[in-house]
Amino acid sequence: MKGNINVSVENIFPLIKKFLYSDHEIFLRELISNATDATLKLKHLTSIGEAKVEYGNPIIEVKVDKENKTLHIIDQGIGMTAEEVEKYINQIAFSGAEEFLEKYKDTAKDAGVIGHFGLGFYSAFMVAKEVEIITKSYTDAPAVRWVCDGSPEFSLDETDLRKERGTEIILHIADDSVEFLEDYRIEELLRKYNRFMPIPIKFGTKQEPLPRPENAPEDYKTEYVTVDNIVNNPTPAWTKQPTDLKDEDYKAFYHELYPMQFDEPLFHIHLNVDYPFHLTGILYFPKLSNDMQLQKDRIQLYQNQVFVTDNVEGIVPEFLTMLKGVIDSPDIPLNVSRSYLQADGNVKKIANYITRKVSDKLKSLFTSNREDFQNKWNDIKIVLEYGMLTDDKFYEKAGDFMLYPTTDDKYYTLAELKEAIKDQQTDKEGKLVVLYAQNKEQQYTAIEQAKEKGYEVLLLDSPIVSHLIQKLEGDNEKLTFTRVDAAPIAKLIQKEEPIIAKLSEEEKNTLKTEIEKVIPKEGYMVQLEDLDSDDTPFVINQPEFMRRMKEMSATGGGGMFGAFPEVYHVVVNSNSALAGAIIHASDESTKESIIKQAFDLARLSQGLLKGKELSEFVKRNWELGKLGN
Repeated sequence: MKGNINVSVENIFPLIKKFLYSDHEIFLRELISNATDATLKLKHLTSIGEAKVEYGNPIIEVKVDKENKTLHIIDQGIGMTAEEVEKYINQIAFSGAEEFLEKYKDTAKDAGVIGHFGLGFYSAFMVAKEVEIITKSYTDAPAVRWVCDGSPEFSLDETDLRKERGTEIILHIADDSVEFLEDYRIEELLRKYNRFMPIPIKFGTKQEPLPRPENAPEDYKTEYVTVDNIVNNPTPAWTKQPTDLKDEDYKAFYHELYPMQFDEPLFHIHLNVDYPFHLTGILYFPKLSNDMQLQKDRIQLYQNQVFVTDNVEGIVPEFLTMLKGVIDSPDIPLNVSRSYLQADGNVKKIANYITRKVSDKLKSLFTSNREDFQNKWNDIKIVLEYGMLTDDKFYEKAGDFMLYPTTDDKYYTLAELKEAIKDQQTDKEGKLVVLYAQNKEQQYTAIEQAKEKGYEVLLLDSPIVSHLIQKLEGDNEKLTFTRVDAAPIAKLIQKEEPIIAKLSEEEKNTLKTEIEKVIPKEGYMVQLEDLDSDDTPFVINQPEFMRRMKEMSATGGGGMFGAFPEVYHVVVNSNSALAGAIIHASDESTKESIIKQAFDLARLSQGLLKGKELSEFVKRNWELGKLGN
């Protein structure tokens, strides 16, 4: 029989070809998804006794016939009768055609089209000038052949071309799509979209070595056997129960997902939820560096084992997009657009569920083996710190397992830290002062001075630490964080007992004026402090507030104040012997020389003496010491 496809708008095919997807390669995913559905439907009907046939071990086969310029997708599924072809291919697929045209004529390349209108099969016309369907139902109905050349006309006739149940789709590839006649291109697509589909997919054959016989002679040559080249793993780890998987199974699956990842994952989280939505998956914490670079191997999103995208923002909470792994949910449509996802209530629930599941897993790892958790801390902390800043639900739970390491490799939770330092590090205002360093080498002197006073110094070295401590201060009354070199150690945690000044106010004014004559005004402020006489005479500090705001501006946020200049305090110990030496210097030249030397030493200890100035400082010191004569 011949007929017209049930669509009143005749230009539907050019629209499909041009606008259905920006990416024509998607046609193979659609056709294999249909073949999978047909096979799984048969499985269901045989399991409930409705189909009186053997299900057996069906496969889906993809074949390229380069000579005839055809691509074949063959399944052993449920098949169709002539009536079903008429219903599913000619009518159903186009029941929404006019609505489709109306809605999408102005928004070319919208990714949600096929999912909305059941047009999956017709994606074939994006790459084919003619499409054949040869299909035989699992019932006794005769096989039929449907042919359409991309116009609304088709032919549908009985055929003896197929004896077994199932369906064969034959695409006569158009001249502008001959790339899809290349084996490597088809294999690439199968591995991209269909790597974990639930029915085995055959693409050609391959040679497999036979096992070497036990009594094989020395010159034994390996024998090979030809086997089907099955390109997918129909039962990936996430489809199994966690009780059926060992740690090595999870690791093996990680390497199957990411063949170019050579590091082992730190740990995994198996997701499995049935209500209020369906979701399975496995997330892995990889080793992460501090630089927060975008990961090239991202979390992959599947729908019923069909790959959808690895652009999972909006589905996975933002801070967890640094993880790796798989999420599979039938509740997320195959053709997702960003706007659709952001508006979808299920998607928000999924993100909240994942946050909760990750929090629970972290807490259980921390509780069950704290030492192991601490050993992994540096590799996971950037994700958790980012999570605390960006996800309120995660922040609420993170207090149970968030760690604050010290420069001596001790690890505290915030509650433990408060308890440990409250006696020593509470200032005269009753504020608890948490001292921290960002670099053990650069801040070594200040760290040692703090430790001599019995203070604990945290090591907080990630790029977003300024944002994090700002948030912690806001949420914890009478808690303040100060970098260990933000001021002289005696001034970091102000106690009641004042230190007696050795110089009069007049002498101090004189001292400050003399120093300010020598020290550059740009970027440096002179500040006199009455410290212990054996404390360092000259110290360069960067005030906590200014430095923190500058760091926050650099990593996003805090930039509302504009660009922050580099401002350093030159803290001069007015009780030191050096202060006295400056005041009582015999002439201006000696005074200037003492100040310049002290200032350069202070800059040297902070890594601020560079280039020409450093070279001159070294040269001057050789001359001062008259060394080498």
